[in-house]
Amino acid sequence: MIAALSNSFSQTFLRRRVDSASARWIAGAVVAAVIAWIVGLATLLAVASRVHDDVPRLLAIKLPLLKSDPDLIFAGESRTAYGVDAGLAAQLRGEKPGSAVNIAYDAGEPLAVLGAAKIYPDVFAKAHVVVSVAPFIFNEGVRSAGVYPQDVLSRLSVTEQLTSFLPLRVGTLIRYIREAFAARLAQQQDVAHDATPPVNSGLSVINSTQRDDQWIARLADHPHFANWDVTGPKAKFETGALCDLAKRSRRLTVVIPPWAVRYDRAADPVWRAREEQVAGLLNGEADRCGFSVLDVQSVPELKAPNFADEMHVNVSGVPIYTRYLVEQLKR
Repeated sequence: MIAALSNSFSQTFLRRRVDSASARWIAGAVVAAVIAWIVGLATLLAVASRVHDDVPRLLAIKLPLLKSDPDLIFAGESRTAYGVDAGLAAQLRGEKPGSAVNIAYDAGEPLAVLGAAKIYPDVFAKAHVVVSVAPFIFNEGVRSAGVYPQDVLSRLSVTEQLTSFLPLRVGTLIRYIREAFAARLAQQQDVAHDATPPVNSGLSVINSTQRDDQWIARLADHPHFANWDVTGPKAKFETGALCDLAKRSRRLTVVIPPWAVRYDRAADPVWRAREEQVAGLLNGEADRCGFSVLDVQSVPELKAPNFADEMHVNVSGVPIYTRYLVEQLKR
């Protein structure tokens, strides 16, 4: 019986040693795999930063519109891409088709518009450039893949990229790598000159309106205002781009577009304060660099049915917003 107990104890001891060794081996393998993955990601980020071009493919495919030699260029983010009819703007100004174009794109940023100005310097030098901006462009707290400014990310070191976005925001880095190679390919193919110009002077429209239960309760909780901080690299690089763009344009107007009319600024002091901070940031740079700021808090003719969601007008709101904007730009 003693021998049997001794044998059982020995087997248990050996099994525990084996299990312990296996656990250490598995842990070591996991650590090695993580290190190898991070090194591989860092290598890809370094390559992406080298091939990165400030003009993303989404913007490059719209730049052939500039071959019409427009004197009014609408640019910036999605609220202009889906909200401004440049053809109607030309008509309202009594100008020929092509005298106004819309080169805005989803999550557009001033650094990219500046990149476009370097490709078409003579066009921008003679044009009134109107650039719309959204809070995510300046708010350091927004790190989501869909809207993080790619040109800002390219200006961070690989170490800064890794420490800023790992582990929860790795998707932002993956998108950056993908977009960097897409932008370089577009640059090599000279898409900015050779692509077929988009129809409708660059306007896209939203035909649908989201359901009532999809609207956010208050704008202070909108993702664009998350972890609010406008003192970081985004604000520095993007306002710097606006200052440079002002020098390269006949005239530069930076537009803060309106939000949906169902939201009341007076009832949402957090949202109001953050919007005011963005306006203050831009007005300060405007005084220093020589551009103007148009803070469109509301458009009287725009009603609730004219909005597709919190930020964007639907197809019914496009002519209303375009007419308002053209009228304001005359002043």
